Amino acid sequence: QVQLVESGGGLVQAGDSLRLSCAASGRTFSNYAMGWFRQAPGKEREFVAAVNWSGRATNYAGSVKSRFTISRDNAKNTVYLEMSNLKPEDTAVYYCAVGRAFVVRAAAYDYWGQGTQVTVSS
Repeated sequence: QVQLVESGGGLVQAGDSLRLSCAASGRTFSNYAMGWFRQAPGKEREFVAAVNWSGRATNYAGSVKSRFTISRDNAKNTVYLEMSNLKPEDTAVYYCAVGRAFVVRAAAYDYWGQGTQVTVSS
């Protein structure tokens, strides 16, 4: 059974940093893209960042580019999201996802975690 478990969320102040982790189990995803999405209250789920199977290609939403960094460790079946200079508008539940295509569309991802809450106070 495939399982994705996020960790690292929490309550921080504006300007702080956080590192999210997502550990996958049940199968190896070294040939899959991995991504992060987020959903704020009353808003639709939106793309945050993605990394291709090798880790050599990344893609970011404009709102987080230069502040967030996605990376992966295929030996650990884990994807990370380093978030710096956090802003109140980054407050959301953050979800990791795994899919065959290196894309921004949420519908293209096959497996999803349960999410971890990130709250940024001003």
